[in-house]
Amino acid sequence: MAKTAFIGLGVMGYPMAGHLSGRGGHEVAVYNRTAEKAERWAEQHGGKAAGTPREAAGGADFVFVCVGNDDDVRSVVYGEDGIFAGLQAGATLIDNTTASAELARELDAAAREKGFGFLDAPVSGGQAGAENGALTVMVGGDEATFETAKPVIAAYAKMVGRMGEAGAGQLAKMMNQICIAGLVQGLSEAIHFGKRAGMDIETVVDVISKGAAGSWQMENRHKTMDSGHYEHGFAVEWMRKDLSICLAEARRNGATLPVAALVDQFYAEVEAMGGRRWDTSSLLARLQR
Repeated sequence: MAKTAFIGLGVMGYPMAGHLSGRGGHEVAVYNRTAEKAERWAEQHGGKAAGTPREAAGGADFVFVCVGNDDDVRSVVYGEDGIFAGLQAGATLIDNTTASAELARELDAAAREKGFGFLDAPVSGGQAGAENGALTVMVGGDEATFETAKPVIAAYAKMVGRMGEAGAGQLAKMMNQICIAGLVQGLSEAIHFGKRAGMDIETVVDVISKGAAGSWQMENRHKTMDSGHYEHGFAVEWMRKDLSICLAEARRNGATLPVAALVDQFYAEVEAMGGRRWDTSSLLARLQR
């Protein structure tokens, strides 16, 4: 059993912290910007609700962060009430936020200077993956630190892999999101085409999902897309945040991402339709206006 802390109890962090306590059997202190949510989590899971990130991190072996973006991470890590102010020497900060590779390298350097370990460890699998403890975790950082942290991370994961040095986890997550953008757009166009052609979507998908066109998105989203339900999983506004990170990194490294850039524009149209909180499969709604 390790002494852990979890900072950020959103739709992902709340169940992830729960798995650290339940499945992992670790001692967990939690902090959330809305204190009532931290208190509710502590009542449900038997952990401790802390008043600041510094308090939560005090005495912890591993501190997990799962917040919104680069600025949110910095706000809970730095400062007199931040994680770094409470961490003990030899402890490890694990950032599950989908953020920039630049931030990961910054935090890694700052942690090394203070005698802490650091891993950037963004996740894939959505809310359902978090609730089921079946996330895929892409990790960047020192190999020895990774090996020490891997059994703890495994409490909320089905797959934990080291991608390389600091920042590599975030770069792998960018690749993941680039793939998803193209897959969801392709599936949306196929369903739109099939409906216009008078095809039975369920019958067709039952066949083509077993062939080369098959994907997780097809298996898990075609029914809700066909029925026009977009209240499942990862929200459009967060996908746009992730794609903005991908496109910014591409500008730095010279990669060309024409499909990702186009799909980001399509998601902007979905937002204009009122779909900011719809899930990413709502690209179909744009085609069916």
